[in-house]
Amino acid sequence: MDEALAVSLAGGPIRDDAELARAATADRAAFAAIYERHRTPVYRYLRARTTTDADAQDLAATTFERAMGSIHRFQPIGGGMAAWLIRIARNAHADALRQQRRRATEAPGDVPELAIDPSDDAVVLRSLIDGLPRVQRDAIQLRFAAGLSAREIGVVLEISEAAAQKQVERGLQALKEAYGAD
Repeated sequence: MDEALAVSLAGGPIRDDAELARAATADRAAFAAIYERHRTPVYRYLRARTTTDADAQDLAATTFERAMGSIHRFQPIGGGMAAWLIRIARNAHADALRQQRRRATEAPGDVPELAIDPSDDAVVLRSLIDGLPRVQRDAIQLRFAAGLSAREIGVVLEISEAAAQKQVERGLQALKEAYGAD
């Protein structure tokens, strides 16, 4: 579907990220192809980092809004469009966390606890992932929630491709050990 949306001003299909970004800079309607191509990995990544679907949807919207506003600054190097968008999503998530903390210190009060079944496998896995060292947690989320390659993960985390792959491997090993899987 994104090829149908990704039609350049010259009338031909847009093939790569750089060409897609140039078209979106010249014609905002062309940004729809970027959104269609990358919305699922961005949402999945944010869903892995948030507690609710609504939070992930809000942050995904923020991500694409920011991306549309700065598409003219996209550089087709490193991890490409996917890595660029995930970095924007990471920053949006970090901003939201800072804002939450600020609000919590300004207006402390009784916060209702969510009814979560602690025996649910998804809850257990999420808590194990949350317990990983930050770089391993980020690498696991980028690999399996966003579907990024080791190269793209390296760009997002600002480490080498080999280091990104090693962090994914270490994170998986730690999860296997913690979960009791062989």
